[in-house]
Amino acid sequence: MSTQSINDTNDPNKELDANAGLYVISVAAELSGLHPQTLRQYDRLGLVSPNRTEGRNRRYSLRDIASLRMVQRLVGEGINHAGVKRIIELESAVSNLAIEVAQLRLEMDSLLESNPQKKITKGKRSEIIVYEEEK
Repeated sequence: MSTQSINDTNDPNKELDANAGLYVISVAAELSGLHPQTLRQYDRLGLVSPNRTEGRNRRYSLRDIASLRMVQRLVGEGINHAGVKRIIELESAVSNLAIEVAQLRLEMDSLLESNPQKKITKGKRSEIIVYEEEK
């Protein structure tokens, strides 16, 4: 659970943490348009896993509520729960890879700037030499 206090959420100058578990199941159900039992089922299936209090009560974040809405949309389009779970996993993997690519691009740009003599020309193809053993 987030260390952010409730008083901090009332401060208009503070950003709200999208991962902070703020909403009890009844509020999350109302915000997502789903029945509380559906939220429990999605948690058991691993589709949306809310934060937990020390007493094991569910606390849903803004990100969880957005995920619930996405699950609801996908189920409404006829995708079963296993398919929804796989879509969520793949979207997460794509997001992680996009972040990694962006970090590698920044690192590469930094290296190219710090080593101007070794600058690589974009689009330039290197020559390939094939070695053939004499018979």
